[in-house]
Amino acid sequence: MAGTEASIAFQRRNGNPSRLDNSSQRGASRRQLAVIPPHALLKKGKQSIDMMIRGLGIRLLEVRIPMHTVRDQSARLECYFDMEGESLYSVKWYKDGNEFYRYLPRDMPPAQVFPLPGVSVDIHNSTESTVVLSSVNLSSSGRYRCEVSAEAPSFQTVSQHGDMVVVALPGDGPRITGGRPRYQVGDTVRVNCTSGRSKPAAQLIWFINGEQADSSFIRGPFSKSSRDGLETSTLGLEFKVRPKHFRRNGDMKLKCLATIATVYWRTNEESVEGDRPQKAPALEIRKGHGDMAAAAAAASAASGEYGANRNGGSRMRPTPLWVCCQLLFHILLATYRILVSSIASMHQLPR
Repeated sequence: MAGTEASIAFQRRNGNPSRLDNSSQRGASRRQLAVIPPHALLKKGKQSIDMMIRGLGIRLLEVRIPMHTVRDQSARLECYFDMEGESLYSVKWYKDGNEFYRYLPRDMPPAQVFPLPGVSVDIHNSTESTVVLSSVNLSSSGRYRCEVSAEAPSFQTVSQHGDMVVVALPGDGPRITGGRPRYQVGDTVRVNCTSGRSKPAAQLIWFINGEQADSSFIRGPFSKSSRDGLETSTLGLEFKVRPKHFRRNGDMKLKCLATIATVYWRTNEESVEGDRPQKAPALEIRKGHGDMAAAAAAASAASGEYGANRNGGSRMRPTPLWVCCQLLFHILLATYRILVSSIASMHQLPR
């Protein structure tokens, strides 16, 4: 048993136990016992044990499994390893503990696919180190594990796993509801932001004038699931309007951001105006005085009393039109008097 303990101890030391599954460790130990029993190791001596130890150098360099993949797109699973002088026996891929892909370099063809719901392998683009999944769907989400095994005599097996989530993106961006076009200082803002249907539900964040809203203003989030498994989320915003909420131009901007991991990022923004008491412009006041003056002038002209108001007030300045009218009136009056005088003289002449 001393030889077995030495072999297993070395496997744990060189195989990176944090990356090894317990099942793989137990399987490797059983294979080693079947090929080289403990008493055989003891009979062969220290030299044989050293040779066995050198053969247990297989290492997983990196396993790449995308954390998030968009629905209906392809996903690439990668498993890189170093055999350290060993011969490769097999590379196997599992989803949630079920094998769906096997690569045996000595077989022809070397790649073999096993049917599994939610997993569609593009076998023409898959190799010993890469597996391509085509048109992933929501059921493709799960834990994927790569397992690499060496040939005899060691039959060492190492594995590493990672989780993948398939994302169904929303069909439209977030919607803001419940707002008013105008607010006054002291009013209460109550608005909701609702994301489109997706899987998983989008994460929502509120911003006021470009700054993230205080947590005390937030209501929710609230989520709702539909029959097809998609989800919507709603986040409320409620706060009392203060002067600082209005910018220099007098408006206030409310923005909602919806995100899903690193594959989705959409915003919606609304601008509301501050409702302040309106004052009459100075131009309108001057215009009012002009209308009053024109009305007074017209009344004075109609009554023949232009030059002084009825209450004996100060004289009003005549307009150019009034001066012209007065001049024309006097000219016509003088002409009329001359004509009358001439006619009277002609009647007085002796016949």
